[in-house]
Amino acid sequence: MFSGNIKTGSRFKRLSFVPMKKNILSDIAFTVLMLLAATAVSFCFFHFGNKNAANITVMYTLALILTALKTRGYVYGILSALFCVIAVNFFFSYPYFKFNFTLDGYPVTFLGMLAIAIITSTTTTALKRQRMAISEREKALAEADKEKLRANLLRAVSHDLRTPLTSIIGSSSSYLENYAELTDEERTELVSNIKDDSQWLLNMVENLLTVTRIKDNSADKVKKSPEVIEEVVAEAIQRLKKRFPDIRIKVDMPGDFLMLSMDPTLIEQVLINLLENAFTHSGSTEPIDLIIQEKPECISFTVRDYGRGISAEQLPHIFEGQQISSDRADGHRGIGIGLSICKTIIRAHGGEITASNHNLSASGGAQFTFTLPKEKEDMSDA
Repeated sequence: MFSGNIKTGSRFKRLSFVPMKKNILSDIAFTVLMLLAATAVSFCFFHFGNKNAANITVMYTLALILTALKTRGYVYGILSALFCVIAVNFFFSYPYFKFNFTLDGYPVTFLGMLAIAIITSTTTTALKRQRMAISEREKALAEADKEKLRANLLRAVSHDLRTPLTSIIGSSSSYLENYAELTDEERTELVSNIKDDSQWLLNMVENLLTVTRIKDNSADKVKKSPEVIEEVVAEAIQRLKKRFPDIRIKVDMPGDFLMLSMDPTLIEQVLINLLENAFTHSGSTEPIDLIIQEKPECISFTVRDYGRGISAEQLPHIFEGQQISSDRADGHRGIGIGLSICKTIIRAHGGEITASNHNLSASGGAQFTFTLPKEKEDMSDA
């Protein structure tokens, strides 16, 4: 039993030693390559051209700096500095191909190159450590954001699944147990309630699949392709009207032909979520405005309703996945998960999404705006 643990520990030590050994070998190979290259070029310059010692110094100094930049630690730079001074003495100082340590300024040359190696190694080591610290911090922040999103989604799903399912079970039980006593209107109402709650659950599942689709791609990025904005908007409205035939949407967009790189399915989901929230939770019977504007570096989409607006307490946290219920009959249906997913999709596209209240009419209302950045090909087409 103990021998098995010892063997396992030894195996882990061997595995951890392999990358370290590869790093050492690569550093040695790079150092030798730089010094051989500097020596070869300097030899050609000196013995087949102008015998100028300044050129030799420049070549070896360049090799020294590159070695200090690319290798790990100080050892390679110090050994390179020692080699450079010895090589200058042996190959490029009279008498050639012999050592002469009595040359004037020889200790100064060695100390100068040694100082260059140590300073460069120190600077690059500090920069590497700083870069690694920034990278680790970015990874930690990204992981914290993912954990926060998971927690928000879990909280939202636990609420949104339980309440509609309870309503479906209650309505179906009433329909089956009291069928004979119910009037036709009461039966129709129960079936309509079951249909509405089932449709809501289906929409929520689509949202969850959307998030899964984003997370399946690396680094939370999405696969973009050039799409006609008018077609994406028309498809989103058409899908929404199948579920809400009474919804009225007024679209205001430029007459020019607009194309933008995006994932059309995900952007359709964002538009559907925002338009559905405006229709379901605003409490207004006025048409919903969908305003699309082209800007130099992005295209903005604004969904504006003329209802009750968003309370001051809810506004700062509206995209965090918290449950925000309306005062209507369907108030059990929170909008937090939908807005949280909208934010995830827009961020994955490199855009931003904001929420605010406006006072363009006596009733005011809520306004959601998101932007999608133009890429180089998009701006060149424009």
